[in-house]
Amino acid sequence: MFEFGAFELDDNRDRVDRDAVWQYLSTEAYWARWRERGDVERQIDGAWRVVAAYEKTSGHMVGFSRAISDGVSFAYLADVFVEPAMRGRGLGVELVRFMVDHDPAQTFRWALHTKNAHSLYERYGFGPPDGRYLERPGRGPGTAPGSADEVR
Repeated sequence: MFEFGAFELDDNRDRVDRDAVWQYLSTEAYWARWRERGDVERQIDGAWRVVAAYEKTSGHMVGFSRAISDGVSFAYLADVFVEPAMRGRGLGVELVRFMVDHDPAQTFRWALHTKNAHSLYERYGFGPPDGRYLERPGRGPGTAPGSADEVR
């Protein structure tokens, strides 16, 4: 656990408010609104690590992130969010920092997909992929291969 002002960050999966994660991902997250509740549950359960932010006084979860990894050299950062009312306090920065710069993850090659918040991720070394990276985009429900609606 790590304290940050009026907040604490914790990687205890059992503490995660799954209802709050589902609420945000299913209504606010452009990247996840197509997921079913069971998908989100399996993603949390199968994550290599989750980090969430909580208000110290109430214990209310106000931010979340998860990673998948081989546990040795590679990880993928996913589902990073901070509740809108809590933004502008550095919580997003701290969620990412705690996830990627904490042992043993600090030596991993990290990947993520996002269409916003590039300056946040650049602080931690994220940038365009090098010439060794190829990707096969996922296909969301009802999308055709190569369409602009493929899941990223």
